[in-house]
Amino acid sequence: MIHKLLVANRGEIARRIFATCRTLGIETVAVHSDADADAPFVAEADQAVRLPGNSSAETYLRIDLILDAARRCGADAVHPGYGFLAENADFATAVAEAGLTWVGPPAKAIAAMGDKLAAKTLLAEAGVPMLPSWTEADQVTDFPVLVKASAGGGGRGMRIVRDPAGLAEAVAGARREAASAFGDGTVFIERYVERGRHVEVQIVGDRHGTVLALGERDCSIQRRHQKIVEEAPALLDAEVRARLHRAAVAAGQAVDYVGAGTVEFLFTEEGEFFFLEMNTRLQVEHPVTEAVTGLDLVRLQLLVAEGAPLPLSATPPAQGHAIEVRLCAEDPAQGYRPAAGTLHRFAVPGVAAEFTPHQGLRLDSGVVDGSVVSVHYDSMLAKLIAWAPTRAEAARALAGALARAELHGVTTNRDLLVRVLRSPEFGATQVDTGFLDRHPEVLAPLLPPTELPLVALAAALASAAARRAAAPVLAGLPSGWRNVPAVPQVTRFTSGDGGEIEARYRLDRAGRLAHWSTSPVAADSTPATSTESDEASAETREAVTLVEAGPERVVLEVAGVRRAYRVHRVGSEVFVDGPDSAARLVESPRFPLPGAALAAGSLLAPLPGAVTRVHVEVGQQVAAGDLLLTLEAMKLEHPVFAPTDGVVTELPVPPGGQVDTGAVLAVVNPLEETT
Repeated sequence: MIHKLLVANRGEIARRIFATCRTLGIETVAVHSDADADAPFVAEADQAVRLPGNSSAETYLRIDLILDAARRCGADAVHPGYGFLAENADFATAVAEAGLTWVGPPAKAIAAMGDKLAAKTLLAEAGVPMLPSWTEADQVTDFPVLVKASAGGGGRGMRIVRDPAGLAEAVAGARREAASAFGDGTVFIERYVERGRHVEVQIVGDRHGTVLALGERDCSIQRRHQKIVEEAPALLDAEVRARLHRAAVAAGQAVDYVGAGTVEFLFTEEGEFFFLEMNTRLQVEHPVTEAVTGLDLVRLQLLVAEGAPLPLSATPPAQGHAIEVRLCAEDPAQGYRPAAGTLHRFAVPGVAAEFTPHQGLRLDSGVVDGSVVSVHYDSMLAKLIAWAPTRAEAARALAGALARAELHGVTTNRDLLVRVLRSPEFGATQVDTGFLDRHPEVLAPLLPPTELPLVALAAALASAAARRAAAPVLAGLPSGWRNVPAVPQVTRFTSGDGGEIEARYRLDRAGRLAHWSTSPVAADSTPATSTESDEASAETREAVTLVEAGPERVVLEVAGVRRAYRVHRVGSEVFVDGPDSAARLVESPRFPLPGAALAAGSLLAPLPGAVTRVHVEVGQQVAAGDLLLTLEAMKLEHPVFAPTDGVVTELPVPPGGQVDTGAVLAVVNPLEETT
């Protein structure tokens, strides 16, 4: 039996495995980089070992260091989690040769499925249906196609190509990204299904020859080929489900599979399905299967690794419906690029369980209040899972919990997820891999523009209340009260889209809101003075009654309806959570200091990373849309394009150079300024 388990992974993955270990009485060991020294998963382990080296993801790929950590802690088993080394056959072999129990499939099965090209050939012989594919660009006979990495997954190394002209560059880019993410730049080309459904089957096998399908999941809603919403069971008729499960079991049997794994398929609009790939590990989305089956899949992994037979002999029937969303640190204003920073507050209401199977609302998170979201790792912060008797109830509960969550300090994809769950098309199960392309309306923020003035007013009132609470004298005066009642209190904020807004209000001697207004601020304007009139350029002015104003809570009544706003201030940042939306505002100083101006035409780094390639030279004339350079961050490539026709006048960062957010990557002067 396993007594002490080392988990060769990090974040919510490690925390998930530790949770099951605690229920089974198994001691746990965490390994960590310097960047993760204070992470929650390190604190939760019974023992933890620092992995020497830098703070990047490569730290966790050092097999020799992980095995040394296991030896020093006396661990007798290793679980690879479901990332990093989870699908590394060499790691599985090294663990076994070190005399440790490997919690995963045999190295032979990992190797067979890790090479997606060889896997397609092997499973085709086992009768699993396949899409047409090619290994070289000049072999392609039909478009559109999808360029895919032979190793790894998660959408990295994928490119859609719709005509022959773009194929060569797509293959080259996919190879670079795959080599960076997986250490293997091998790619292949596959026929692309425009409106396909991505459905995967959870399988589990033991050492006694049993391979079972434990149900399926629909993971069709994706962005950049990465899943963001998953649900179980998939909506299939009984005959198709039976055929799908048989194909998945056949794939597992073809490689003598042991442990938990996932066989992924693509459904066409006509209802045909084809093999995509087999992931020889537990998947990020496994909680929805746990919710509808009641099984703890990590427990099954551990039991099978110990040599026990599976404690079930047939596929359990699904009970109810479960939906999972991946909450990621991403900036919607930057095309959902990964974001980094400090997570000042992370609170999701209504959570009934964490990391363990549950019929209700479950949270699997790698972060807590104060966690630092690093550029070195994947952008996913947490998974939120809702189970309910019906799909509609699960979607409603999940959307409501997300909308009310307090997520302060790092921008996220929360609004996108809520809008997807609440969209009529999702409710009608009209989902496929092109869902986001067809429904750009779900990219809109939850906070409507008409609500921003009230949010700004609430932020201004809360900030004034906080200053009044901290005042050493005259603490009894109402917050925001002025000795000259005709002059308003003025507070200027920068909103999430970079625009500025002024909130003006006046309280009477009893602390009631006598007057208020807001107005947008022109980019070149100066802060308002106390002598400016309320009536000047006011944009918003509606009847509002101030019910309550404190440093952390403001209640306003509008047209007889009360609205409560929760306010959290960190430095100059003000986070306001309203009835069904949230906003981040930055309060501007009343007397700002002059700062250095950027050169006109400066292109700034949207997040920290490394410049991998520079495609132009100083003095070169470029057209709008030309590729200037490529920035790599969080294992993804981010192209930087010329915003206008012009001439490149500066390239301050050479290939390989590291940059922080806001660093100047290039300067392009418009042509009219250079002639």
